[in-house]
Amino acid sequence: MPKAWFIALGVALVLASIGAYCIYHVVMTGIGAWGNNNSVGWAWDITNFVWWIGIGHAGTLISAILYLMRQQWRTSINRAAEAMTIFAVMCAGIFPIIHTGRPWLAWWMIPHPNDMQMWPQFRSPLMWDVFAISTYATTSILFWYMGLVPDLATFRDRSKTKLKQAIYGVLALGWRGSARQWHRYERAYLILAALSTPLVLSVHSVVSFDFATSLNPGWHTTIFPPYFVAGAIFSGFAMVMTLMIPARYLFGLKHIIKAEHIEAMCKVTLATGMMVGFAYSVEFFIAWYSGSEYEQFTFINRSTGPFWWSWLSMVTCNVIVPQFFWFKKCRTNPWIIIVLCLLINVGMWFERFVIIATSLSRQFLPSSWSYYWPTKYDVGVFIGTMGLFLTLFLLFIRFLPAVAISEVKNTLPEAHAGKDH
Repeated sequence: MPKAWFIALGVALVLASIGAYCIYHVVMTGIGAWGNNNSVGWAWDITNFVWWIGIGHAGTLISAILYLMRQQWRTSINRAAEAMTIFAVMCAGIFPIIHTGRPWLAWWMIPHPNDMQMWPQFRSPLMWDVFAISTYATTSILFWYMGLVPDLATFRDRSKTKLKQAIYGVLALGWRGSARQWHRYERAYLILAALSTPLVLSVHSVVSFDFATSLNPGWHTTIFPPYFVAGAIFSGFAMVMTLMIPARYLFGLKHIIKAEHIEAMCKVTLATGMMVGFAYSVEFFIAWYSGSEYEQFTFINRSTGPFWWSWLSMVTCNVIVPQFFWFKKCRTNPWIIIVLCLLINVGMWFERFVIIATSLSRQFLPSSWSYYWPTKYDVGVFIGTMGLFLTLFLLFIRFLPAVAISEVKNTLPEAHAGKDH
């Protein structure tokens, strides 16, 4: 491992420790330690939850949908994107549990008859999130692990110590690479890809229903499901490039993660960014066309009210910044790509903040208007999830194949030597 890996791991562990302390304080003190108030009951916690769920969408898209479309450029990044999905979902799941205020009772949300004969409230958005996260996490883990099996067998065969051979041998599930195993593996992988594809559309649509099914101005709109899905893919691809471009240089993967692969991801990011920008304009049009003074006020307030700075940050990062990907020089310069992707992720966080905090701070009654300001514990928990995400990703790169070895081999010219004859 290069020295940069150890430095990054140290920084990530420090950030995770800060988050662990803040979570402990919030659990022991109560969510009053956050900046939430009577008007803005959902703030940084739900903003971070939706943001992390969106980050995880690129992994499923790259793995499942591009696999079904037989896009070979996905093979260089799909393994890392799948791992990123799992880690992002783990970070996202922290926030709804803490948000309930009594995380030790989170098991009540599992649909099973308990000793009090009480069933979960299936009309609650919290329950929708439970099912969305658990289904997405389960399918993503199965899909990720299924693709790992042949590569874990390679690690098993090349390990030089008995301990590593035993660990990788158990994880490889007795893989020997026979024709029958390959046939069943490819069939199972195809089935999992087909099952995972609807999740790209359904999971973030369910998350958007947390808002769209309410009567709150700014939330009560039917454009949220496709708008959220496009935004999730947009931010997910930006995060994949943010992580994989440095890894490409640090670990000598330029011959696997090629410049044309990164350029293809830039084009996908540009396309989804255009969708997000179109959704912003449609929101303002519908607010005007609806004739509802409450809806119109909400959107005017977003751009000119006390939270104007968050709306401006959102539009700048999500609408203007992606336009640089029209230029080939920007799609091929790694430094420019990383800066643009970081700005996109910042913009997508502000998008969720604008939807949640800005809408709640100005509702129907002016007597309930308020201003939201986060506390250090709001910020600390978010920083902690960033540290947890980076720690898990760095450990994944260290101990597991970050590139799908068997799939990359299938795309090489040597694997199709007799194709032209």
